[in-house]
Amino acid sequence: MDLVNHLEGRLLFAVPKKGRLQQAALDLLAGSDIQFRRDHRLDIALVKNHPIALVFLPAADIPTFVGEGRVDLGITGRDQICEHEAVTPPTEDTGAEEVLDLGFGYCQLQVQVPKNGPYKEPKDLIGRNISTSFAGLSTKYFEALEAQDEGAANGDSITSKQLRTKIKYLGGSVEAACALGVADGIVDLVESGETMKAAGLEAIDTVVESKAVLIRSKRPSNPELVDKIAGRIKGVIAAQRYVTCTYNIPRKLLPTATKITPGKRAPTVTALDEPDWVALNVMVEKVKIATVMDDLASCGAEDILVGNIANSR
Repeated sequence: MDLVNHLEGRLLFAVPKKGRLQQAALDLLAGSDIQFRRDHRLDIALVKNHPIALVFLPAADIPTFVGEGRVDLGITGRDQICEHEAVTPPTEDTGAEEVLDLGFGYCQLQVQVPKNGPYKEPKDLIGRNISTSFAGLSTKYFEALEAQDEGAANGDSITSKQLRTKIKYLGGSVEAACALGVADGIVDLVESGETMKAAGLEAIDTVVESKAVLIRSKRPSNPELVDKIAGRIKGVIAAQRYVTCTYNIPRKLLPTATKITPGKRAPTVTALDEPDWVALNVMVEKVKIATVMDDLASCGAEDILVGNIANSR
């Protein structure tokens, strides 16, 4: 099938083609009942049950395609959006709009230097060589740093043409730049920090904190479908974040119980055949459920049950 000629009338949805965000993004699509089959080596997949085509792109390119309106929806990192906007500032008609924080892919874009080196704070790197895959954000960061250091004595802001700090773009393995003598410091993404420690580096500042986000074009081809897909993804995220908790408790202890489990809006309270008892059903954040169960048991709740949520709206 010539997929390119089957895109007419379809909403285009950009997904990372590889990397740390891809699998979690695909899991979100599966949970949202977006059914597709991607043929080997093809970067376009037609969705079977919706007028949608998935376009698999490098995460760094997705803000460009969405921002220019070539693609309607996309999943990428907030760091990539900030980098794109540092190079191409948004206008009334261009640039991506953030729809949802997807709750995965947390990382930080940090300034890193050799641990036992002479650079202890960011201003020590002014006029030095900096290697990075985020040239736009790094340039803006050091423009602001140099202006602050100089006290903006003449009232003029620093521009990239006047920048004393030398920003060198590297497409990968940025953490090796200092050891190989290419750079005095780097600006790079850090997740656990283990890679940086292994390279003998330490952080001295954070430029951007990032998570995966859902973004949309300012002029999508099908706004109603965009809203529907965003709603489904939001429901999947809620289902991943929460569990249901059901328990029985004496009616007189209901005020105490509802303080422990207030729910997203309010608990569902159901009368039991025993007039002095009620049953509660409530959503609880998954990371808090063990403590909540302990507290409920301590206050007199019985028959405490916890269940997973397949989806939510």
